[in-house]
Amino acid sequence: MENQNCNEQKLLISYMTLRKAVGILGIFLPLALLAGNYFIGNCCQVQSSISHYYYTVVGDLFVGTMCAIALFLMTYKGYNNIDHFATTLAGMFALLVAFFPTNEWSGCLCINPHRTLDNSTLRNAIHLTSASLFFITLSLISIFLFTKSTGHKTKEKKTRNKIYVACGIIMLFSIALIASVMLLPSPLKENLETYRPVFILEWVALLAFGSSWLVKGEFILKDKE
Repeated sequence: MENQNCNEQKLLISYMTLRKAVGILGIFLPLALLAGNYFIGNCCQVQSSISHYYYTVVGDLFVGTMCAIALFLMTYKGYNNIDHFATTLAGMFALLVAFFPTNEWSGCLCINPHRTLDNSTLRNAIHLTSASLFFITLSLISIFLFTKSTGHKTKEKKTRNKIYVACGIIMLFSIALIASVMLLPSPLKENLETYRPVFILEWVALLAFGSSWLVKGEFILKDKE
């Protein structure tokens, strides 16, 4: 019995570590891309979106991180089949984002010549759809699955639930704003591009995603014994 309890404790720790790893990757991906492009690529230009870093010297970092997030999500089983299905679905969308790059940004000044691709309407559509569904799925996981509990809810659990819901709403709101920006008339869209609205909103969504998973991994607000 003691060995069984020990094994269950180890399994719990591994799941907590997995959740924290997903959260950390999500939060620090944009910062890592910015820093890598500056220090390795000697380019201080902020790209139009996080996905456009695929065409820079840190393209492998972008693809690798998305694949790592996908792997973590697809191996995460949660508490039941619904959890496993939802995270696996999010992981599949993350892989599609990595393997079907967006079209090149015409304003990019630091393209890696080894990462050029011809523009493709189909590939770009798959990328944008997968990116949207990735965040939408993660937001629903945060709002509806992370907030579930069995038995009595501790004070910390109630606080965590509020954070999960807030993070989910922020992700949905960010995706809605990105879609609005992309649908703006060309002149207005070009004027806004100076401020990189899509990049900023994607970073906000990733911060919400990462924060949700860090809290789920009990990085903060752990139940008191």
